[in-house]
Amino acid sequence: MIARAQDGLLLTSRLLLAAALLPTGIARALNVSGFAITLAGAGLPAPNALATAAVIVQVFGPLALILGVLPRLTGLALAAFAAGMAFLLHPFWHFIGAASVAERTLFLADLGLAGGFLIYALMGPGAWSWQGWRSGRVAGKPAPGKAAPRPKRNPGGRAPARAAA
Repeated sequence: MIARAQDGLLLTSRLLLAAALLPTGIARALNVSGFAITLAGAGLPAPNALATAAVIVQVFGPLALILGVLPRLTGLALAAFAAGMAFLLHPFWHFIGAASVAERTLFLADLGLAGGFLIYALMGPGAWSWQGWRSGRVAGKPAPGKAAPRPKRNPGGRAPARAAA
């Protein structure tokens, strides 16, 4: 029962983390040139290439996260992306007053996401994922193409000795 609850919480966590990036990734995918202009305005070199790479990470990363595919790679890549975007897009130290507070809030939110992605990379996706299905952890069934483990037999095929009561 506890394992099922843990797997359910891991799935819920994956869905919530993906929900933080996927809608923005889809919006940016629909307007890559506008995002490139934003990056150029921040003074970043090669804004078109960076915008395209960011859109790929922001769309396919959350999809891999939801499915539980390659959790270490996905978690580390999304953590690096979130931390990088925090520093590049929310430099609160350049602002004063209310703008500084707003940028610092967004900066810290991105760092919090990076922390969540790192926890995912360490914990893994749980049994309710592609990885769990491939390893045969879902419902205690073996993975497709793998035989169920055979019970161990005594050498010589004799019955085990019983202990005296």
